[in-house]
Amino acid sequence: MSKKKKKSKKIAQKLLHKYRLVILNEDTFEERLSFKLTRLNVFILTSISSILLIAATILLIAFTPLREYIPGYSSTALKKQALELNYKTDSLQSIITLNKHYFSSIKKVLEGNVSTVEFNRDSVIEAAKVDINEINLSPTREDSLLREKVSKEDKYNLFESATSQVNFVLFPPVNGTISESYNAKEKHFGIDIVVAKDTPIKAASDGTVIFSEWTAETGYVIIIEHRHGLISIYKHNASLIKAQGELVKSGEVIATAGNTGKFTTGPHLHFELWSDGYPINPTNFIDF
Repeated sequence: MSKKKKKSKKIAQKLLHKYRLVILNEDTFEERLSFKLTRLNVFILTSISSILLIAATILLIAFTPLREYIPGYSSTALKKQALELNYKTDSLQSIITLNKHYFSSIKKVLEGNVSTVEFNRDSVIEAAKVDINEINLSPTREDSLLREKVSKEDKYNLFESATSQVNFVLFPPVNGTISESYNAKEKHFGIDIVVAKDTPIKAASDGTVIFSEWTAETGYVIIIEHRHGLISIYKHNASLIKAQGELVKSGEVIATAGNTGKFTTGPHLHFELWSDGYPINPTNFIDF
């Protein structure tokens, strides 16, 4: 028998050699418990106990709130706060993007770099081109029934069914001589009105001031947003009375006429009207 086999046999005997673990009463030496053990059994029990202890620790850390106390793990409150901050950041980015588009549009208006389209056509003129003899004006059955129903309602509810309609009226910001008219082809999207220096400039209608600042090319400029998508612009002012965000009434003084900015030849007011992002001729709506 070789030395290697003898050594293996000796190790196996040591592992399988039986021992007795006895628990005695120290005073009476009475035997309370006894266990028969081998080194192999002790090794196996110790290994299984270690594996179970490691598994229990992993489960305790992974599926219980105790993991928050271990360095490297984030708490639930921290995750909630991070999620809320992420939502707020996303909302702020959306607001910033919208503001950038809005200010870009205002900048184009101030620079006059906006294309014009033929949209402000008079419906009365268009209707006059139609031959009235070609239109069938005979009422239909549905129209006759509706007329009869409305007639009965008006007969007994004259004051209840009546509604008032208020037209949208624009007032002249100043009265003076027009030195240069509206010309969209030459990108002159407004009119120049010659007035004396420091003449009060009035709001054309009710609205909100959306811009009130100094510009190098057109001096002191004030822009007012009105109802129905209408915007009025007042350039080359000597001073501004209303600030951005303020509400103004029709005829309320918002600035004083002047001769400020690079593109000016004397005291006057450059006045523009924009409807839904397109320039329109102010003289079609206002008598200066």
